[in-house]
Amino acid sequence: MLSAASAKLGAARPARLSPNLLAWLLVAVSALTLNWLADMPATIAHLAVRDTDDAMRLVEVRDLVMGQGWFDNTQYRFVPPEGVPSHWSRLVDAPLAALLWLLTPLLGEHLALGVTAAFWPPALFVLFACLLYRGVRAHFGTLTAILAIVAALQTLGLTLQFAPGRVDHHNVQLIAMLALALCLARGGGRAGAAAGAATALSLAVGLETLPFIAVAALILMLDWVRLGRERLPAFVGFGAALALCAPPLFALQTAPHLWSVAACDALSPPWLWLAMGGGLTALACAAADARLATPAARLGFAGILGGLVAAGFVALYPACLGGPFTGMPQLVKDKWLYTVNEMTPLATFLETGRWEIAVFYPALLLAALVAAWQARRGAPERRRYFLVAALFLWPGLVIGAFQFRGTYIPMGLLPLVAAPVFARAVALAGEAGASVARRLGVAALALGLISSVWTLPFFAAALLHPLEAEERGETALRCLTPAAVAPLAQLPPGTMLALIRMGPAILLYTPHAIVAAPYHRALTGLTAGIEGLGGSEADLRRHAEARGITYVVACPDQPAPDTGPETAFATHLAQGGAIAGWLEPVDVPGTFLKVWRVR
Repeated sequence: MLSAASAKLGAARPARLSPNLLAWLLVAVSALTLNWLADMPATIAHLAVRDTDDAMRLVEVRDLVMGQGWFDNTQYRFVPPEGVPSHWSRLVDAPLAALLWLLTPLLGEHLALGVTAAFWPPALFVLFACLLYRGVRAHFGTLTAILAIVAALQTLGLTLQFAPGRVDHHNVQLIAMLALALCLARGGGRAGAAAGAATALSLAVGLETLPFIAVAALILMLDWVRLGRERLPAFVGFGAALALCAPPLFALQTAPHLWSVAACDALSPPWLWLAMGGGLTALACAAADARLATPAARLGFAGILGGLVAAGFVALYPACLGGPFTGMPQLVKDKWLYTVNEMTPLATFLETGRWEIAVFYPALLLAALVAAWQARRGAPERRRYFLVAALFLWPGLVIGAFQFRGTYIPMGLLPLVAAPVFARAVALAGEAGASVARRLGVAALALGLISSVWTLPFFAAALLHPLEAEERGETALRCLTPAAVAPLAQLPPGTMLALIRMGPAILLYTPHAIVAAPYHRALTGLTAGIEGLGGSEADLRRHAEARGITYVVACPDQPAPDTGPETAFATHLAQGGAIAGWLEPVDVPGTFLKVWRVR
């Protein structure tokens, strides 16, 4: 009787939740606890965005919807009257402009722009998560694929790129690079072609991913060198798709009269030369494959063709060997370029006590080490997966040590490595024979791959010294906020000379024109911003007259960097320690910014 009753009770006992369901619940919790939900109202109502590039992108999209030509990407309120041509991709503008155009009749221009800025980046994250899930599931199964999404939601360097208001192009590039890495890990002709198409899209959007694209091309070429015909389809598919897709994407976003103009900072003839040359190299290797019986012969043949392509690039476009910032004066490099977060090396972050970068580097280093170990010692059927991950993570980590922006793409690929470690930690937790030391070791490694874990000491420091943390954050950001800048719209329209970082916000929140903004194509504006606000009264007046400046705007919390040994005149002016008869103070209700009208 007892056994029968027990059987009935056992049958009535509810089934345990499946690991997959628990993992999906973890995804939901991770998504709902992001800062995204808190950021959305401010983004929708006030166009509060995270970065100067986001503000400038919204300005560009708004101008496009208001009737500016598709091929005319000049910002005419930037260094007027000639304006500054943007090197950004219209392919990123297009979906944003389409959303804005659809929503404006329903919500009005301002609210439509806010809704577009708030929801487009998270929508891109859904696409990123679907791609990540599908790619990881093909190698590890469903549970690990779900845990990959959990890892992505806990990777701050990744989620920041998809947060509300983050309408810049880095999130699109992250999707393209994830697709490229997963296609390389899969192998085969179709995957190679998809990798080539993703690469072409990434190049059209921006050139920041060039180092990773070069790594991908080398992986495919060396695969063919080592293994011959077996790996030829992926190599040929990649090269052919890249060569076929890059020119139409270039033509789609570039005015016909600029098709022959070499631009080192955007997809243009120099980079099309490399894309087309790489495609022709792959096709030539395919044609000669039957006569190249040894790895040495294949390496020599590919090396000669690659050398010819590189030599042609050097001969035809030598200016691009120096990078995108050709012709930039040393003053602009010192006072602006080297102070931009994206260009800052790790050593400078450490020297200045910017410990928040711990969110990026430790987790990346652990992921790179795990990927390298698994590529050499892991299961044979998964070694290529980890090899691809390692060959993307290590270059990004090295580049990131010299320029912070090098960490952007690796942070997007970190979940590829973190997810299998998470899955292993879960499996060991339920494995009866596993030792405690092993369980703790894998669990600690899994925690180390969660970048948000590395923020805990800094949250603790902020709790212990809340005023210091709050002041540091306000000083860095409050001069760029809608609350500070939008009241300037009360003034009659004119041209403003303000801090370089304030330029995009002035364009977004007011009808005024600007002289200075953080873009390397506007060297005259950058020079005016640096010398005018960072130099003497004579410097300020000279640039005010030369650029037809109507208003001088100063942020008391963030004086411009001094160009000489003496404190800049504009700094004294903002602090009330100087006056000038040719500058008339203007009271602007609602802002703490200091404004003067040029008489």
